[in-house]
Amino acid sequence: MSGLKLGDAIPAVKLLDADGATIDLAAMKGAPLVVYFYPKADTPGCTVEAQDFTRLAPEFAHLYAQVLAVSRDAPTKLCKFRDKYGLTVRLASDEDGAVCEAFGTWVEKQNYGRSYMGIERSTFLFGADGKLAKEWRKVRVKGHAEAVLEAAKAL
Repeated sequence: MSGLKLGDAIPAVKLLDADGATIDLAAMKGAPLVVYFYPKADTPGCTVEAQDFTRLAPEFAHLYAQVLAVSRDAPTKLCKFRDKYGLTVRLASDEDGAVCEAFGTWVEKQNYGRSYMGIERSTFLFGADGKLAKEWRKVRVKGHAEAVLEAAKAL
């Protein structure tokens, strides 16, 4: 599973956001950071999750917490996803899978008896010190964004 343990530093990896700008995760210390991984843009569960984090964005901002949503979709697809649903959560592309590997979210999955590799819906909460404070694995979307917000408030 995760190569990350509680107390580990944010991995030194880079991604592109929906607009093609580079995001350096290790440089995001100084404020709480939520990094959540979702399987695929513009699918039902992933859309609801992104809408939930968008709805709570003002509350995360009140805590100075940044929220970053990561999938292996291309930036152009993320841009369309963001614009279609009016998402304000920052979407990031991990096309080569390096970030998924660093976080341990690229896993073998099963669906209707078929095995395949894919992103495990997971969330990581880092404190302002850049250390992992909490992680959620095999996330169920309903109520998840609220649970992450409560954990961020407790930092």
